[in-house]
Amino acid sequence: MQQALLAGFRSDPEPTVFIVNVIHAHEGKQEEAFRLIQDVVNYVAERKEGFLWSNLSKSTDGKTVVNIEAIAGEGNVEEFFSDPVFLKKFRALQTVSTHEFHTYRVDDLILPKRAASAASA
Repeated sequence: MQQALLAGFRSDPEPTVFIVNVIHAHEGKQEEAFRLIQDVVNYVAERKEGFLWSNLSKSTDGKTVVNIEAIAGEGNVEEFFSDPVFLKKFRALQTVSTHEFHTYRVDDLILPKRAASAASA
């Protein structure tokens, strides 16, 4: 039986790879861009072992959508893009937006210092 995964923060950074996908929606197309990237991410979440989690956000100005996605390693990017169904879904974003994505590896985690200061006072 598969155990449910819980999202949370740790005090020390874990070696994690993130995809940050910034989607610049065409005028009036933010909701459609959100729905399309949501479909892509749900497809990956259901099928790809390298997927850890995703956070999808819409800007308050109606212009962009951001997908911050944690994956197991850089090799997962190639794995995802080699899947023809994934590629078709991802390319559908081009009809409503321009987009860019970059791969990042966590190097540091900075938490508020004020909480630690208040606890020791």
